[in-house]
Amino acid sequence: MITFSPRAVSKDLLSELQDRSRHVLIERFGLGPKGISRTLDSIGQEYGITRERIRQIENHAVAQVRESSKYAEHTAHLNDLKTAIHNLGAVLSNQTILSNIADEKDRNHVVFLLTVGHHFTDRRENNDFYARWHTDEQLADQVERALTSLASSIEPDKLTPEEEFLQIFAKALKQEGIKNRPNEVLSRWLVISKRIGRNPLGEWGRADSPHVRIKNTRDFAYLTLRRHGSPMHFTEVAKNIRDLFGREAHPATTHNELIKDNRFVLVGRGLYALKEWGYQPGVVRDVIKAILEREGALTREEIVERVRRERYVKDATIAANLQHGIFIRLSDGRHSLAK
Repeated sequence: MITFSPRAVSKDLLSELQDRSRHVLIERFGLGPKGISRTLDSIGQEYGITRERIRQIENHAVAQVRESSKYAEHTAHLNDLKTAIHNLGAVLSNQTILSNIADEKDRNHVVFLLTVGHHFTDRRENNDFYARWHTDEQLADQVERALTSLASSIEPDKLTPEEEFLQIFAKALKQEGIKNRPNEVLSRWLVISKRIGRNPLGEWGRADSPHVRIKNTRDFAYLTLRRHGSPMHFTEVAKNIRDLFGREAHPATTHNELIKDNRFVLVGRGLYALKEWGYQPGVVRDVIKAILEREGALTREEIVERVRRERYVKDATIAANLQHGIFIRLSDGRHSLAK
């Protein structure tokens, strides 16, 4: 993405500074051999001065770099960096810039160049957005407004396939006056938001949803069943968790987790479905009760047909449950709830 060595440029930019100023910047940005940045307090203790004084030295040193002859000599390199960021989308999270532009050993040096360069403006992390940089103030405002609008429109547990989600985001951007941007750019803008997230199956939703921010076996099981689209035995769920996500899942543990979570419904011996598919929670008797409450009196055959839509059980099991005292057989042969 860039045609120069960030390490070489940052070293040259620092060369005209006095020793202490140069040392403070090297330590603060992690520009030394170990690549580890230090806190203001840590450096202050080294010199026997306050953290605030170190901050002043840092700010003054950055200003000196910007005003130096070396800075002017590297204008072309800074422009090259600006072009690279512009081509990626012009408004990017810190992580996106580093992962796309620099090798790991050069990443601290890129952050230093972004900090000293006049071309680049940073926006600090807040409740809605991750730390980010931009080369266009107006575009940054437009993108953030579109992301805010998009996040506010997402239903709590809704998941949307990536292609469809990008189309929805494109409409939000269009409302802000941004049109015809490649999907690659839209994807880079989406990850700026802390309120929007993408799960391991490439589906987008609210970042705080358990269907996006995967924490445990239950969440992986939910995604596994959702992808499969029909009931699965708990042993199959465990196997698919391993195959899809590379996460170890023991069948017995998976079974226990499915039992505890009301997103899942036991519909047969070891068979689980998602409640959102319309399956009635509870045992067979509960399913019959819900059907009769919803539809009124039904024949035995009608009840069996409807229960079989929701449970993988034998007809005899359904018939046996009809003998329970909460059900009565009417004079016309139909079954109803007891008064």
